[in-house]
Amino acid sequence: MKTNKVIIGSIVAIFVLIFSQIGAQLVASAFHLAGISIGVCNIIAGIFYILLSYFLLNVLVSKFLKKDIRILRITVNVKWIIVAIALPVIVKGIFLLLPGEFVSSGMDKNQIFTTLSSGIVFTGIAAGLVEEMVFRGVIMSLIRERWNTKAAILVPSVLFASVHLIGMNFSTLSCILVLVAGTMVGIMFSMIAIESDSVWNSGIVHSIWNIIIIGGGLDISEKANEYSVMTYVLDSKSFAITGGEFGIEASVIALIGYIVIALIAFVMIKRRTRNSLNSSLTF
Repeated sequence: MKTNKVIIGSIVAIFVLIFSQIGAQLVASAFHLAGISIGVCNIIAGIFYILLSYFLLNVLVSKFLKKDIRILRITVNVKWIIVAIALPVIVKGIFLLLPGEFVSSGMDKNQIFTTLSSGIVFTGIAAGLVEEMVFRGVIMSLIRERWNTKAAILVPSVLFASVHLIGMNFSTLSCILVLVAGTMVGIMFSMIAIESDSVWNSGIVHSIWNIIIIGGGLDISEKANEYSVMTYVLDSKSFAITGGEFGIEASVIALIGYIVIALIAFVMIKRRTRNSLNSSLTF
């Protein structure tokens, strides 16, 4: 595949993500104007976000790139479901062992439903799956075909980290931290997708991470978050511990988690490659 087609395909894939997200929010707003509660609209938005993204990416892959839609391969492995739950639970558990206090936002039942429906369905499931289809499904596959696996792991990961800075007025140090942590979590997702040969496994890990860490149920931060049902306010002001302006996803604790899982996936890939080689030499 030609380089210009890889670049155009990657840019269009990211545009699909942005367009679908905006489209989903507009659809949700239309339903809300029709009298549907915001909480239900959040669920509608999440479902619409996934379906529209998948449809548009399908068109991109099959019509422009002339590839089989299996580039967005769908298989799920139980081991990665276990990792998906264990990683954010352990990371969040470590933070809860640090000095701090629980602070309630004082939300009523309707506000809690609105917050959680958005955090679980839109920010969690939809964002996780769509971002994996784009970065690990389309972009990683294109780069891997045009160049090599190393480039296919690194480039989409840097892009993934970079898009999280769009619209943010962060300090230089926070930007660096987001780029480092975002690239590392992107590498982790890439390694999972390669090991399992499916973006849906990295999508599951990504989605459950989003739900547990930033889903609006229990936030962990330097100060109380009015958009979360409950906040565990850390006593620590250490930039490395709190993750700076981006939050605990960019913290050293989370970064260690990304590295550990990425290394586990790497070992599993190497072991599978070695076993395949041994099998091919057996008569």
